[in-house]
Amino acid sequence: MSDSAVLLENVYKYYNKTPVVNALSFQVQKGEMFGLLGPNGAGKSTTIRMLTTLTIPSEGKIEVSGFDVGRQSQQVKRSIGVVLQQTSVDGDLTVWENMEYHARLHQMPAAIQRQAIGQYLEYVELTDRADAMVKTLSGGMKRRLQIARALLHQPEVLFLDEPTVGLDPQTRRRLWEIIQQLKDRGMTILLTTHYMEEAEFLCDRIGIMDAGKLIEQGTPDQLRRKHGEAVVITQQEQDGKLDFQFFPDLDQANAHVDQHRDRTGMMVRASNLEDIFVELTGRKLD
Repeated sequence: MSDSAVLLENVYKYYNKTPVVNALSFQVQKGEMFGLLGPNGAGKSTTIRMLTTLTIPSEGKIEVSGFDVGRQSQQVKRSIGVVLQQTSVDGDLTVWENMEYHARLHQMPAAIQRQAIGQYLEYVELTDRADAMVKTLSGGMKRRLQIARALLHQPEVLFLDEPTVGLDPQTRRRLWEIIQQLKDRGMTILLTTHYMEEAEFLCDRIGIMDAGKLIEQGTPDQLRRKHGEAVVITQQEQDGKLDFQFFPDLDQANAHVDQHRDRTGMMVRASNLEDIFVELTGRKLD
């Protein structure tokens, strides 16, 4: 039996005969946290919609937890939890009522609903807000409620679509801790994010999409080794733009700088995921 919790093989999605997802193939192993990165319009959201049965692929094969998203959508839905960037909890219900409604949709036995709801509200530190109307919660609390709700039916795979977008740095870091704990427990997670440091901190492997295609994948360390672990940044005199040049290591980067008599505007540092992303796609993520 395959160790893949998520499998895409040669997947296409066309809108008006234009492929927004183009020959996409990758796998996410059981217990792995995989980050899907890409600029706006790269096809990430369409990919998530296909993986979560909201959109059917035009061509190719997609399996989640061993089930085909087209032919076995009900089994896929039972095996996944989804946290979208848009707030999808009901503001006119209490925190507890939102959880209870989700439990009923998943036909959880009444005998275990109460214990499970209490367990996951405690996990995301919302026990004291159980009776609060959701519309009175902060953005971070609503996002934590979305995570608790997504976990309630004990899914095998969790999809997080830009879960920390629009949150303040402290709230974002708290969500990182919750996501890291889920990863440590062995949960399979697919994350899309606009924050490079988020992907670098949380993900075992990263795939970079551009124009509907997967153009690179690997661990953060593999990507740095492939593209260069050091970078020389030079500010151009004419227009002030920054030029980035990659080198295998800091010694070679420093040796390059030392060859220049005038080192004004030159800086050496270790490369990071954002450097590689911009090098590959030609643009910043934000």
